[in-house]
Amino acid sequence: MEYRQLGASGLQIPVLSFGTATFGGGNEFFKAWGSTDVTEARRLLDICLEAGVNLFDTANVYSQGAAEEILGQALEGRRQHALISTKATFPMGDGPNDFGSSRQHLLQACDDSLRRLGTDHIDIYYLHGFDARTPVQETLRALDDLVTSGKVRYIACSNFSGWHLMKSLSVAERHGWARYIGHQVYYSLINREYEWELMPLAQDQGVGALVWSPLAGGRLGGRYRRSQPAPADSRLQQGGGQGPDVTDEFLYNIVDVLDELAEETGKTVPQVALNWLLQRPTVANLVLGARNEEQLRQNLGAVGWNLTPAQVARLDAASDTPPVYPYWHQRRFPMLKASVL
Repeated sequence: MEYRQLGASGLQIPVLSFGTATFGGGNEFFKAWGSTDVTEARRLLDICLEAGVNLFDTANVYSQGAAEEILGQALEGRRQHALISTKATFPMGDGPNDFGSSRQHLLQACDDSLRRLGTDHIDIYYLHGFDARTPVQETLRALDDLVTSGKVRYIACSNFSGWHLMKSLSVAERHGWARYIGHQVYYSLINREYEWELMPLAQDQGVGALVWSPLAGGRLGGRYRRSQPAPADSRLQQGGGQGPDVTDEFLYNIVDVLDELAEETGKTVPQVALNWLLQRPTVANLVLGARNEEQLRQNLGAVGWNLTPAQVARLDAASDTPPVYPYWHQRRFPMLKASVL
């Protein structure tokens, strides 16, 4: 397994991590992802650890805490061999302080996650989204207190806009508080908006990207093709998908190239799609989900080899989309001198 440094920190993480949104199946949305129990979770974690995948990603909101509980039980007796990341911000109850990134909510949410996970510390603690109601200073001071108390080792964020992240980094630097070292982002061959602003920001500020839904909710998993209907048992068809829709033609054009490269490399379509992501700037880790051992073992085959630059370029071309303003205008900058002279 390859390990990469996460952002501007000393933490080394595997390029693949295991996501636990499939654990528990506690409501209709998460049932569409999966309903892995403790016994099956323990077996999946065995496979991960044997392969060198020692980072396990969860969130308090996954099945309203059940995923954290299952992960904690599945890791019992081997916590010292694992890194755990979890998240807060999204609603965990009906009360006015049961969601958000206030000091009140974050301190309570962290204690609740530690209890459910059966551990005394969280290795990477994320804000699951940006809370525009709460002052950034309040949020970051609370997170810094969690770090200095030893309950949290590193902090990160997820689903932030560029200005959300940049403001947070600036406030942390001004006060000497812990700063975000990672940003968990939605990114794949069919949704490349991360590249427009968040990727340049991450390069400049030393923030590693941890990619969620790298196979776009299964659309790049090898089961969607021109010649066959959408699989009825897929997460998307059962209502568990996320991310913006794309046209069938756009998806199939990408899958056509994935099929060609899979044949050329002797790999599977999802392995090729994941390998493309691992060669993108700032990407430190891909969060992989799996309902069963077969899916997990196949996804683990995305490492240990690389597409050639020419093969990467073919996927780049097939998946390119026109950026929105001001990014299309900014792309003209390198050509300005030549056009003016």
